[in-house]
This record gives sequence, C-alpha cells and structure tokens, in this order.
Amino acid sequence: MPALCRDCLHLFDEARSCPSCGGRRVVRHAALTRLSIAHIDCDAFFASVEKRDNPALRTKPVIVGGGRRGVVAACCYLARIRGVRSAMPMFKALPLCPDAVVVPPDHAKYSAVGQQIRALMEELTPLVQPLSIDEAVLDLSGTEALHRAPPAAVLARLALRVEREVGVTVSVGLAPNRLLAKLAVERDKPRGFAIISQEEAAALLAPEPVGVLPGVGPVLARKLQAAGFATLGQLQGLTPREAAMRLGEDGPALAARARGEDSRPVTPGRDTKSVSAETTFEADLRALPALEDALWRLAEKLARRLAEKDLAAGGVVLKLKTASFALRSRTARLAAPSRLPDTLFAAARPLLAREADGTPFRLIGIGAQPLLPGAQADQGDLVDPEAPRRAARWAAEEALRARFGAGAVMRGRALKKSEY
Repeated sequence: MPALCRDCLHLFDEARSCPSCGGRRVVRHAALTRLSIAHIDCDAFFASVEKRDNPALRTKPVIVGGGRRGVVAACCYLARIRGVRSAMPMFKALPLCPDAVVVPPDHAKYSAVGQQIRALMEELTPLVQPLSIDEAVLDLSGTEALHRAPPAAVLARLALRVEREVGVTVSVGLAPNRLLAKLAVERDKPRGFAIISQEEAAALLAPEPVGVLPGVGPVLARKLQAAGFATLGQLQGLTPREAAMRLGEDGPALAARARGEDSRPVTPGRDTKSVSAETTFEADLRALPALEDALWRLAEKLARRLAEKDLAAGGVVLKLKTASFALRSRTARLAAPSRLPDTLFAAARPLLAREADGTPFRLIGIGAQPLLPGAQADQGDLVDPEAPRRAARWAAEEALRARFGAGAVMRGRALKKSEY
C-alpha cells in the first residue's frame, strides 16, 4: 500500500515509520497516488492567528468573541475540549471555560491571512474554489507532471508551507469528489490528512448519522429520522424513484450523497450567497426609536458591503433575536434593485415596526435577498425617478468619508446618540 511521509514528503511502500527521516506522520491509502480533489480547512483559524501573533496565548484556551452578550466567533481546541463551540453565546461559553482568554475579533487581519494562504493554493492549480475565509476546495487533476509529484505529496508540501510561512496549521481531505473531500477533512483534525476513495465511501458512511452530510441541518435531520432514516446506510439503498416518493424531489440527490456521490465541479471564485449586517446590543432594546437607530446604522453597513461586492438587493431580510434567543425573520421585496441605505432602511422599517410590540430584543440584523448584479442598482423609473441622483449623492458622501474619515459626512439619523 502506498504511503507518504508528511514531514519529508517521501513516498514509499507501507511501513510504520518513514524509511527516509524516521518520522511517524505517515498517511497510507490504496488510492493515495490517484486522487486529486482536496478540501483544505484551517484549524481553529481565528484563534490560531491570535496565538501566532501573541506567543503568550499558545498554551492557553482562547475564545475569539466579544462581551458577555456576544457570541463565540471561534475558539481554539483547548477551549473546545471544555465544550465551547462557535456561535455559542458568551455567557454560556465563559462558565465552561472560565480561564479562557477572550480576544476581540480582528476580521481585517484574518482576511489578510486567509488571502495569503489562498495565494499559496493558487500556485498549485488555477482550480481553487474558496468556501469561506479559512477553507477552500482544490482540483489538482493533471498537475502531476507540473509538480513532479502526485497531488497527495503536493498537498502535504502545501500544509508544511502554510505552517512555516504563515504560522497556522491546516487539515487536508483528499477524495475523488468535493463531498467526500469535505467529509474526509472532518475525520482528522487538527493538522490532519485523511483520504476517502469512492470504493470505500458507501461502507464508511453507512453507520454515520444523516446529520453528518453537509447541508443536512438539525431540522432536516429530525424530518429524516421521523421518516425512518436515522443513518446514511438507510438512505443508500433507495432507488431514485423510491427516494422521490418518500422524500420529495430532493430525495434522489440526498440518497446519492449518502453513497458519497457528487458530480459538482471545482469552480474558481465563489458566488456570494448572502450579504448582511447585524449587531448584538449591550442591553435588550424594546423601544422602536432605539431599534430604528440601530437599523439605520446597519442599513449603511449593508449598503457598503453590497457596493464592495458590486451587488444589489432585490429585497431585504430583517433579523431579530429576542432576549430568550427566539429568532424572528421577516422579508420584503424592493420595488427596484437598490444598494442605497435609505432604500434598504425604508423597506425594513415597517417590518421592524410590526415586531416592536414591547418584546425585548438582544440582536438586530438586515440582509439583502435576493442578490442581483450591481449594474441593476438604483437605475430609476417612473415610480422613483430620483434614485440615480440619490445614488450619486451617496457615492459622493462615501468618497469624502474614504478621504477624510468616517465622520466627515453623516446623515442626521446617524448623529443621534446611540442607545445601545
């Protein structure tokens, strides 16, 4: 069985340790030299970057987040051992790990590091599809002659480069398709390297719970269990017709994925699925005026994020979270595509007014849905002929802020004293 030393990159026949360097970080698999689809995921990325930049944190549990009313943006593995998880409220995380060092997130820094790692990936193949700031899928098909090594060795070399040059670690999943590569990377973290071949996929996945499949969240998992499908093995045997009859139009695809089948190509770039902005209040808010002030600031943020991505909103989504963590989501279509804060605010404001019934809220957010090309934004029509003029005024204001600072030009509503 072929084997690869992840320390010296020596390829050899199966042995317990590397015959070249004596290292024991060896990956063995019958399909080692013939697979080319990889999923690369940075290990506890935000926390790892903070530990890299502050060596005093390296032996301590680290939580990246903010305030007792905020949530955990990320945490290191020492904190995870105590039960801390991403998206967990801070007031739950801190009792689990009272000695944790809490670091406020620095998204600009994380983005820069993510781009540095992505540049290293793109040196290997043009087929790099980013999935988030800290993970991507790569297709290394046909690159063996270029790199004079099979994809497995190229990926092991990349992991070493990231560790040495960037200062964080990554885990690698290698497989014949994107789904299996994703499942592989989750099997061996941190600093891992796991392989799943198509031949073994069905048997490996059969005992796994249905929730292990990407895209099968808690709600869908409960529905599948209620229908008699608790494990992937129970889905694997369904014919396309049976799957459609029992699970609806998505049933055949779900059964295929349970067998490890996936025909999606690796496509460079990534379609933006959502653009939004939200904030958690330091104290619960009930009053509509205070909630509207927060909504306006978020509408401005959303407008900027849409402009940065050259997108427009075809509608808005209002997100509210009550003091008891119940989530409310309300939507409204726009008369015409826009990325102006006043238009976004005007669409979301009536939604907020209907929800502001005295309920205490701990979080508010606004998002754009559906997303449309930026060229369609604020073109003006008979209903709103002034839209192009307002767009030009907003662009001029943004240019002044970029040159002289955020406070150079402010709308009247933004001048109100913050109540949160």
